[in-house]
Amino acid sequence: MYTLENLQTELLEKTEDKNEEFLRLFHGRGGSYESWEFLTIDSINSVLSIAYFDEIDEVLEKELLELYLRLFETDKYKAVILQKRYLPKAPSELIFGKLAENNYAIENGISYKLNLLNNQNNGFFADMKIGRSFVKDNAKDKNVLNLFSYTCAFSVAAFKGGARCVVNVDMSKKVLETGRDNHRLNDVQIRGTRYMPYNILKSFSRIKKAGPYDLIIIDPPSFQKGSFAATKDYQKIIRRLPELASEQCIVLSCLNSPSLNSQFIKDIFTEQAPDFKFIKRLENMRSFPNIDSERALKNLVFKNF
Repeated sequence: MYTLENLQTELLEKTEDKNEEFLRLFHGRGGSYESWEFLTIDSINSVLSIAYFDEIDEVLEKELLELYLRLFETDKYKAVILQKRYLPKAPSELIFGKLAENNYAIENGISYKLNLLNNQNNGFFADMKIGRSFVKDNAKDKNVLNLFSYTCAFSVAAFKGGARCVVNVDMSKKVLETGRDNHRLNDVQIRGTRYMPYNILKSFSRIKKAGPYDLIIIDPPSFQKGSFAATKDYQKIIRRLPELASEQCIVLSCLNSPSLNSQFIKDIFTEQAPDFKFIKRLENMRSFPNIDSERALKNLVFKNF
């Protein structure tokens, strides 16, 4: 049985030699720690960021606050943030210290702008680190299409890997503006970047004009009311791949739904884009353990032969 004392020991050990790089200190969401599924804790440079995904009893909540205060008093962190993801709009609050005016997640030396308060998502999905590394390693001289680009982290990684051009597509102009900031922040090719604030399912003709693409990233939400549901809409994207892809095109197909497995994606490719062959599934981060790998993030690589 994992205890509060275990958690304290683990956190103190992991923070002893921490640096500015983003680190998931504790990941209860994957079910590897019995009774701790409600909790995640991240080290984000000088910020300790905690999230509760379920309500907990008052006694445990008080004990955890005392633990966070002990970590804060080690001078490893300048601020401690607590987000209650189980409440409407997932409010965040500063519980200790003071936040800097600008905050960033740093991954492999690349910086990504964060909004640590008042957002359900802070602008950065840390569990996608291996996916971004894959894109960086395979982007040289390629024309890249980044679908559901969010704050354009894949785009920045692609340019760091030598991409020729990246087209970022997302419905939200606001997140694309953060994407522009991320490009400027990392001094990558502004002129080689395009931003399309479109509904992907209604804009294939516009997206196609900037192709063909040598590397395509598909990283949709599992469900977004009024715009996308993986169960019925993912196939609509895969169906259009032959129109968008160059010869020998690589596709990174991502799925974060715990209720849909890898075979769901493989079957769609077989049915809708049979010229794309499955190559491999990328490993997941060890700092995001999950007792069932098919409920965890799934990053599948396909190639057009």
